[in-house]
Amino acid sequence: MSSVSLFNVTKSFGAADIIKGVDLSIKDGELVVFVGPSGCGKSTLLRMISGLEEITAGEIHLGDKRVDHLPASDRDIAMVFQSYALYPHMTVGENIGFPLKMAGWSKADIEAKAREIGDVLQLLHLFDRTPKQLSGGQRQRVAIGRALARDPKIILLDEPLSNLDAALRVDMRMELARLHRELGATMIYVTHDQVEAMTMADRIVVLRDGIVEQVGSPLDLYLNPANQFVAGFIGSPKMNFWEAHSDETGRVIMPSGQAVVIGDHVSANQKLTVGARPEHLVLCDDPAQAALKGTVLSVEHLGSDTFVQLHCGIGNPAQIDINVRLAGIVRVSIGDALALTIADADNWHLFDKDGVRLDQGAAKAA
Repeated sequence: MSSVSLFNVTKSFGAADIIKGVDLSIKDGELVVFVGPSGCGKSTLLRMISGLEEITAGEIHLGDKRVDHLPASDRDIAMVFQSYALYPHMTVGENIGFPLKMAGWSKADIEAKAREIGDVLQLLHLFDRTPKQLSGGQRQRVAIGRALARDPKIILLDEPLSNLDAALRVDMRMELARLHRELGATMIYVTHDQVEAMTMADRIVVLRDGIVEQVGSPLDLYLNPANQFVAGFIGSPKMNFWEAHSDETGRVIMPSGQAVVIGDHVSANQKLTVGARPEHLVLCDDPAQAALKGTVLSVEHLGSDTFVQLHCGIGNPAQIDINVRLAGIVRVSIGDALALTIADADNWHLFDKDGVRLDQGAAKAA
């Protein structure tokens, strides 16, 4: 296996700048997930690492070797696409062993290697079947097995689960995570699904408009987002935001009128955005201590959780709805008036007018 390093990598198509100077280091054996909205450049970045797309400027290194000038065939990288692209006339075993056949391996060595991979992927009982006799998840495992056949330095996966139904995606996420642990392979995985990123990655790379917004472990990004974009993109349901401001003493004035002291880094008379995740908002018995007040628009009782959508009538325009995730069964109904506060001081998220996260410090009611 091998590490991956990118140094000020850019990609332009004519006058359109798609990748805008990416610096990134991926450790040997890591599973790193590129995540971001459609059009952010994550698949383009993956294709440049693989050699399927030329870079405009910068350098790409695999281990201690610079490879951006090499064709894809010389980079020792395997790639798994959204489409399985299996050979329909070949059996599972033949599909897995095909790259080795093209490399000139002997028939006996091909069979031994294919069966070794089939055992890891739990495909041995399917070796004599053709792709049309397989389920979607089984076909995807065959495609992964074919990629593994040559023991590549890097395995790149471009939205490999997009064609699967919801239940099968969950199973395949666990399967890929298990495979990574067993192989110790360096993997780069592209997805637009932040749940896949949170559940699989050693580290997540969040991209927007060809720029890396933040790199970190799933919990790093969840607990300490660098900016409002990352805060809103990571987490499901997504983080709530509302406008606030600081007074002349630096206290943060919530929409309810409550004044909160959040560390000593808030400047006087500053426009701010406050963020809170749905699970960090709790019911408040004392309306005077509430950060938010509103009317219940909808309720979803799931047993383990109760999801509430609250209309607060604040913001500009004054139409903001807050999503709340309450633990267990909470008996609230549409039309009820609720008061909310944030459960713990560490769960406040404060952003300046440019969306950059401010250091939190300790928060307390003033």
